[in-house]
Amino acid sequence: MTLALTDASLAIVLGVAFGAGLLLLLSRVPRWRSASLSQRIAPYIRDITDPIGVTPATIGFGDDVAALWQQAKEALTARLGGSTAIERRLRQAGWAIDVTTFRGRQLALALAGLVVGAVVVVVLVLAGRGSAALAVLPPLLAVGGAMAWDLRLSRAARQRRARIEDELPTVLEFLALCLSAGEGMLDALRRVGDLEGGEVTAEVRAAVVAVGTGSSLSDALIDLGARVDSPAVSRAVDHLVAAIDRGAPLAQVLHAQALDAREEAKRALIERAGRNEIAMLVPLVFLILPLSVLFAVFPGIFLLRLGIG
Repeated sequence: MTLALTDASLAIVLGVAFGAGLLLLLSRVPRWRSASLSQRIAPYIRDITDPIGVTPATIGFGDDVAALWQQAKEALTARLGGSTAIERRLRQAGWAIDVTTFRGRQLALALAGLVVGAVVVVVLVLAGRGSAALAVLPPLLAVGGAMAWDLRLSRAARQRRARIEDELPTVLEFLALCLSAGEGMLDALRRVGDLEGGEVTAEVRAAVVAVGTGSSLSDALIDLGARVDSPAVSRAVDHLVAAIDRGAPLAQVLHAQALDAREEAKRALIERAGRNEIAMLVPLVFLILPLSVLFAVFPGIFLLRLGIG
């Protein structure tokens, strides 16, 4: 039985090596299929077409692989769904990629996990340590790679939103100070955007650029709140837009929103401290206390077994 498994593993390794070599040879073939009509006439009408978007007439094996990879990414996106949630988390994390690109990287990690699992299984079988349980290792590593990329996105979105909520009170107070000094709202936002560093300043800079390209200030601020998708930022943006539309004193509104943001940060800090305090009880109850009881009781039990005392 072991000899049969060894022969099968060796056949798999040799087959994979032969397939990889064959694919490398096919990738050097200059033409894999005939060019389409648009690709044949594109060089002759380049004066009315985009030269960057013109695809070459020679299509090799790499183009077929790219097309298959694009189809696989689109199929994975359609199969898993959740594009709205992924787009929301991508905006919160500040990643400049779309859902298809995210799914493509997730698919690449899943395939990498599958390949690594298959290699580990083959190595273990060749070493004579194979078992039927190893068959679930490649799928587990594939699922783990896909989930790791998704968890990384969630963590990045959560961390960036926390940084934005921490920076929000300072930015609101700075805006209120600029307005109290006599500057307009757009000039105050532009001054905040000129500051280096910080997540809120980058979002404010994007809003100023949107105003400069034709959007109204209210629409730019609403888009800012939609991109960040944070309760504190959305609440501040809603009050600020309402104050702009109704002509209310903006400095007082910003001071009030900064105070509310600081109170919200204090409440969040107290809640986080309470959760951490409860989490600290876990090692105390399940690790330190049992060891203390063991050290206190074990000498007495040992003496009783020896019949001493």
